Amino acid sequence: MAWPQPINTMKHQYKLLLRAALGAIALVLGSSVAAAATLTISCGSVGPDFEFCKKAAQTWSKQTGNEVKLFNAPQSSTDTLGLIRQMLSAKSAEVDVFAVDVVWPGVLADDLVDLKPYSKGAEARHFSAIVANNTVDGKLLAMPWFADAGLLYFRKDLLDKYGLKPPTTWAELSEQAKQVQDGERAAGNKGMQGFVFQGKAYEGLGCNALEWINSYNGGSVVEPDGKISINNPGALAALTMAHSWIGTIAPQGVLNYGEEDARAVFQKGEAVFMRNWPYAWGLSQAKDSVIADKVGIAPLPAGSAEGHPAATLGGWSLAVSKYSKNPALAAAFVMYLTSSEVQKDRSINGSYNPTLTDLYKDPEVLIKNPFYRRLYKVFTNAVPRPATATGARYPEVSNAFWHAVHDVLSGKKDAKPSLAELEGKLKQIRRGETWQ
Repeated sequence: MAWPQPINTMKHQYKLLLRAALGAIALVLGSSVAAAATLTISCGSVGPDFEFCKKAAQTWSKQTGNEVKLFNAPQSSTDTLGLIRQMLSAKSAEVDVFAVDVVWPGVLADDLVDLKPYSKGAEARHFSAIVANNTVDGKLLAMPWFADAGLLYFRKDLLDKYGLKPPTTWAELSEQAKQVQDGERAAGNKGMQGFVFQGKAYEGLGCNALEWINSYNGGSVVEPDGKISINNPGALAALTMAHSWIGTIAPQGVLNYGEEDARAVFQKGEAVFMRNWPYAWGLSQAKDSVIADKVGIAPLPAGSAEGHPAATLGGWSLAVSKYSKNPALAAAFVMYLTSSEVQKDRSINGSYNPTLTDLYKDPEVLIKNPFYRRLYKVFTNAVPRPATATGARYPEVSNAFWHAVHDVLSGKKDAKPSLAELEGKLKQIRRGETWQ
């Protein structure tokens, strides 16, 4: 006959069974529980960048149980690159994922994780030119996040009012900007400006200036074969023209404008034309925008009848620091952020130009961004900056370029001697016959 077990013994067995059950649950869920970690991402601060990044990070956190912290980078891409280089040089693990400009992968190559083992071939769905740009020595150092190219924004209501069509040359833009600006000021809008752009001394000015120069058949500062080409008649004509805008159709303050400064003036209804990136479209059409439904977009003008429209290739990708404590998890986070789901949301709600080619056929995307149909070639045939040709010396090349341009715009130097001096500086930076 079996006697009933003592209560204490039964309690002990219950505890053992409970531990075993919890152990089984842990085996099933253990991978996600054990993998819970904290990642930090630096994903920009221009326009709604920070908020979109925060939104996607929160969604991923809920799906995976991992925490994401956002590192607020400087607004200037030049300052951001300097900070990233400083952190990577110190082998800091403070930031796991960086948003990197299209010209940075070659500069930061030694400190970034190869994403090919984690991508599962996803890069094949993105623009091949950007994937190639992000691949150094066979390593995929960054996943494309959004593409950019310079665009011309204009007040279509004002052009209609004065019987004008969107300009196709810079000379036409100058004439139209002056006509509408003067007409609106005479009608009482004393703050109206003809043209705003990115004119302060930083990488953004280099993007604008490359568009001006290339549109005059003035080349790309340094050509793909490494030849320094900046000192030429096309570049001279372009910078002479741009200098003529300051204080006439563009405010003196444009010499301190970045992307958001130019957008603020345009979106307040105080500029006829603006050069900016695609992100400004969605903001211009927001419910609280005074210019909603009054804005048009066109390719940037050609330098002359013999020239051609030129838009600087921009865009950002996401890279993982080699010093991250959780590189595999950080790579998984990057794959999520660059996925179709996230890129579609950013495109529809923020006008960020996708790098996934399929999204250019998506009806929901096209409804919100109708200019994708008209300007697809602008995005895919944009002019690259001379980052590939100059390699790790690109930051020095770029710095010398936009400083020289700013000197011309501000009137510190005339265009001709400034270009000759810039040519000499670039030869010093090259230190020989090749950039490598």
